[in-house]
Amino acid sequence: MTGWWWGRVPVHQRIAFLAMAAFFLAAPAVIYPVFLMKVMCFALFASAFNLLLGYVGLLSFGHAMFLGMAGYTAAHAAKVWGLTPELAILAGTAVSCALGFLSGLIAIRRQGIYFAMITLALAQMVYFFCVQVPFTHGEDGIQAVPRGRLFGLIDLTDVGAMYATVFVIFISGFLLIYRIIHSPFGQVLKAIRENEARAKSVGYDTDRYKLLAYVLSAALSGLAGATNAMVFQLAALNAVHWTMSGEVVLMTLVGGLGTVFGPVVGALVVLAMENYLAQLGAWVTIAQGVIFVVCVLTFRRGIVGELGRFLKKSL
Repeated sequence: MTGWWWGRVPVHQRIAFLAMAAFFLAAPAVIYPVFLMKVMCFALFASAFNLLLGYVGLLSFGHAMFLGMAGYTAAHAAKVWGLTPELAILAGTAVSCALGFLSGLIAIRRQGIYFAMITLALAQMVYFFCVQVPFTHGEDGIQAVPRGRLFGLIDLTDVGAMYATVFVIFISGFLLIYRIIHSPFGQVLKAIRENEARAKSVGYDTDRYKLLAYVLSAALSGLAGATNAMVFQLAALNAVHWTMSGEVVLMTLVGGLGTVFGPVVGALVVLAMENYLAQLGAWVTIAQGVIFVVCVLTFRRGIVGELGRFLKKSL
């Protein structure tokens, strides 16, 4: 935060970042900490997805495979291999990074709906792999995952310690994404999104840039998935199912596609709806659908996008 680049961050974004950090620091006093940890994990997941869709223009329908596989890897590493939590989370992130590289080599040469369908097909292959292989325990998942001691010192069975760990991971991942977006590399990604043919004409290897962005998005999604598995001490099939890929699209669109803070707001809104509308039972999906349609029609740029537009007009 005190680095040279912090001085270049616009004042309104500094205020927004500090407000976001203050919210997650103060909220456990009034909101269930485990719910907030889930929000931070999925906010990082949505931010990683937004890096790909909002800044490169690539719509992936398969991002759940990175979230889910990282969760399974971290849970297996902690429970069966006995790794410490930081190593288990790193193992999950590494697996998602490798999976992102391999799937990216296949998908990245296609655009539009073809790219989306290829990522969906690959994610379904990973889902059926998780159903069949023994180490995932099928529909039972990997349960009772030990949180262990962070660096052999901090006992993560303590909710406060676990919350602080998730907060640090989320803030670090968020700042990394922010730095990527506002780096020269990020400017090339935006150029590819706006006009890939023109980016090619000035000498950029667009396939290489898109592949790197895809791998970065996969790795950060894996970091979110591995952390989420440690929080809930569970890795299950729902994290790798195609509906999870749809959910992250929903979070990004509701919050604000192509905005820095939009995915965080979107994750909070969608998870709050799921949590507080759960009493509606099967009607919760209908309620979510209605709210989503209203948000899309009313806030075409998402909540954060429309808020930013309103503030610009006011000033």
